[in-house]
Amino acid sequence: MKKQRNAFIILLFLVIVLVFGVHLFILWTLELNLLDNRILLSYVLNYALAVIVLLVIQSHLNKQSLNTGFIFMAGSGVKFLIFFLIFYPFYQKDEIMQTAEFAAFFTPYAVCLILEVIYLSKLLNNQTYSEDKASEKKK
Repeated sequence: MKKQRNAFIILLFLVIVLVFGVHLFILWTLELNLLDNRILLSYVLNYALAVIVLLVIQSHLNKQSLNTGFIFMAGSGVKFLIFFLIFYPFYQKDEIMQTAEFAAFFTPYAVCLILEVIYLSKLLNNQTYSEDKASEKKK
């Protein structure tokens, strides 16, 4: 499981770097400032939070697998809290959220979320449940 987790963390990093490169290329093509709108901070925070959520879920998976969904939702809540505390006030200085500002946060958020859901669903689908484990928990 550790090997699988490390492979996912590396895959997530490579995908987020690739998406960041594509994002910068689009900004460059549109002749917009490349590192405006806290884009680098957004990619770094979304990656770090995705890894942290993954590690927390994996550490609780075998012990309290029924709580996995709640842990995932709490992680998503933390991500939105970070958005509203760090990014939203900056984006709302001019009282208008521009497309580039929205994309600077939402693109890495969406990429990390999609990859997290795919990985965690595979993790949960590969879990085995036996009657022995259930009877041990009841004792």
